[in-house]
Amino acid sequence: DSSSNVLEKMQQAHDEEADVAEEEIGPTPIMKLEGQGITAADCKKLAEAGYHTVESVAYTPKKALIAIKGISEAKADKIIERATQLIPMGFTTAAEYHKQRQDIINLTTGSKELDKLLGGGVETGSITEIFGEFRTGKTQLCHTLCVTCQLPLEQGGGEGKALYIDTEGTFRPERLLKIAERFGLKGQGVLDNVAYARAYNSDHQSQLLLQASAMMAESRYALLVVDSATALYRTDFSGRGELAARQMHLARFLRSLTRLADEFGVAVVLTNQ
Repeated sequence: DSSSNVLEKMQQAHDEEADVAEEEIGPTPIMKLEGQGITAADCKKLAEAGYHTVESVAYTPKKALIAIKGISEAKADKIIERATQLIPMGFTTAAEYHKQRQDIINLTTGSKELDKLLGGGVETGSITEIFGEFRTGKTQLCHTLCVTCQLPLEQGGGEGKALYIDTEGTFRPERLLKIAERFGLKGQGVLDNVAYARAYNSDHQSQLLLQASAMMAESRYALLVVDSATALYRTDFSGRGELAARQMHLARFLRSLTRLADEFGVAVVLTNQ
């Protein structure tokens, strides 16, 4: 009986260590700023504006923070100062960066040859664009990644959930069930771990990223799919007269995606044609 007690305590200690390690690896919740002299009310304002982690604040230009209702220039300066104290943003050695790069997880595409071409699979923490003509299998690959990202690390997965932003109405849950079968996963569990949203215009597409960041702050996600990234821009902006506005909007959208990849370490996959 005493030996089972010892085992229980050891297991508990191991679980606590794992929780601490996960906290250190994952993004820093915005409420951590409270202990740094920023009020709870200001932290709440930041979260409501879509800044759910200290990283998101540290990576944002000051003018974006001042645009938040109730955040003055002096407050923005203080928030940025405290955020950059918590998040390392200076120089590091190439050796240190190389060590960090070796810890990067790659998600398998389900095809050994394609994984080889991609240097091990789809890299987390960065953006991968899949482009090709109509009906070349881009959406099928996105569906496959939604399943493989849930696999254990030793099977080429990311042990996380997936977010899917669909702009053309081509998402099919039944495809996920067939792919789950191939990888020996329970269909219902796979579907529960994929969050799906249909985007109806380019503004809505950007708005969904704010919701995505809130969800990522709450739970572990390994993948964000946008299929397709540019379809709505082709219809929302027309002619040369709107070209500059379209490019600006698209650049902001891509910048937001880069921020999510940096902040949460998710693999961002875009399709284009």
